[in-house]
Amino acid sequence: MLSWEELIIECSNCMKCELGKHRTNIVVGRGSRNAPLMLIGEGPGQQEDKQGLPFVGAAGKLLDLLLDAQEITEDKYYICNIVKCRPPNNRVPFDEEAFQCLPYLRNQVKLVKPRIIVCLGNTAMKYIIDKNEKITQIRGYWIERKGFWLMPTFHPAALLRDESKKALMWQDFKKVKQKLNEIY
Repeated sequence: MLSWEELIIECSNCMKCELGKHRTNIVVGRGSRNAPLMLIGEGPGQQEDKQGLPFVGAAGKLLDLLLDAQEITEDKYYICNIVKCRPPNNRVPFDEEAFQCLPYLRNQVKLVKPRIIVCLGNTAMKYIIDKNEKITQIRGYWIERKGFWLMPTFHPAALLRDESKKALMWQDFKKVKQKLNEIY
């Protein structure tokens, strides 16, 4: 297992896939490095690539509002992504790109040691929970695995495209807050 400093250096120097050749910044994570809750998205977008932080664009602002509304403070969460570099035109990461980055994500999980992991969107759910499931069928349900409580839910960007998902994601985050209260 790499330390935080070693992980950031290794990610910064990574050229294992094509994404590294086009990035402005690597996007490792933000939030508390010993949070009980880890939120995992797909990959950086344009603003994230520019700033070097995950979820700082429009979807990130929506996620921050949701966390604030549930009174989940920044000391309780850590946010990261499946891939650490922006896919061109914000496309979904290819399997080979995700597979190159997953060891970095596993290292982050070992360092943070969250008890709860929320998969934001289909891509995160695919690589963390089950590649054969559909987010619309299992979102909002808890899955206990290897000492973690896992929950898939929509990616905040999906709410920007389809407002009907807001109420469902609100319900999911009420469950996340309840689980946090049970554990801590």
